[in-house]
Amino acid sequence: MKKVLLIEDDNVLRENTAELLQLAQYEVHSAPEGRRGIELARQTHPDVIICDIMMPEMDGYQVLEALAENHDTQIIPFIFLSAKTERKDIRKGMELGADDYITKPFEESELLGAIESRIARSVILRELKDQEGEKYWSGNLDIRNLEEFKNYIDDNGREFTFGLNEEIYREGDNSNLVYLILRGAVKTHKLDEQGKELITGIYKADDFFGFTSFTKNIPYREYATAIEECKLTGITKEQLKKALQDSSELIMELLQLLAENLSDTREQLLEMAYGSVRKKTASTLLRFADKLQEDNQGNIHILRSDLAGVAGMATETLIRTLSSFKKEGIIDIKDRNIKIIDMKRLQNMR
Repeated sequence: MKKVLLIEDDNVLRENTAELLQLAQYEVHSAPEGRRGIELARQTHPDVIICDIMMPEMDGYQVLEALAENHDTQIIPFIFLSAKTERKDIRKGMELGADDYITKPFEESELLGAIESRIARSVILRELKDQEGEKYWSGNLDIRNLEEFKNYIDDNGREFTFGLNEEIYREGDNSNLVYLILRGAVKTHKLDEQGKELITGIYKADDFFGFTSFTKNIPYREYATAIEECKLTGITKEQLKKALQDSSELIMELLQLLAENLSDTREQLLEMAYGSVRKKTASTLLRFADKLQEDNQGNIHILRSDLAGVAGMATETLIRTLSSFKKEGIIDIKDRNIKIIDMKRLQNMR
């Protein structure tokens, strides 16, 4: 008989859910709060854990983090059961390593289906471990280069979707994941003491972002926001370390990529410090043109504030410069749409 650990502070819901699971032929262990739940997880070694998020003293996120730090409990499938339905709450749970997220109220079939699916997945992974041996789990993933690494992330990462201007992470958030963009574009940015935005990077499909430290779980040092509707996949630092462990070629390619990103940032800062307003505006337009998809009329969709943030100038100054470019026939502007008419003149701007 498969074992389920249920952590829920609502007595009625806990008892009703436990009864439902028992009728479905599961052995149920239940806890009214997080600390007791962690103790039971270590004592009973359940096949799956179902946990509420909003609990006194220790919430569900803290329970998951505590279980992830213990070798014996970190591989147990973990399902959040919560009334919190906002995308940011669901995303936070999945980023911390949850396997599923069910919102209250829920259908009996939904809960049982999630449990059966996660237990089956766990059994398959254990069988793979037995078949492949410890080599399969030691970190030797036989990833030889950056393209194979991207394929690995696409196959094994957690997928996320974000709408236009939706925040992906904030400065100070726990840096659990490194992201690969499958579709769309993302900006990373910082805010100064006056709230002025400085864009530190623009990333398009097939680009990585979110690197902080390969060894330490330090917070993100900037914000990341979608500037187009985008689809991302993310891997944990543990997965990243396993991929890098036995591939010197991958390490060198990744170091080269990070070095190029640093070089781009350095050029941006030098241009912000010493470039003319016209040159900074032209260069910024070219950066966005390289990162964003054109529509069928050849337009790119850019917020003026984003252009100003990359160029390092006041939005009003940038708008005046764009207007002069339009009068000169270099670009065309309509609402948020900008169409580059004379690419060569932008590239040669002084």
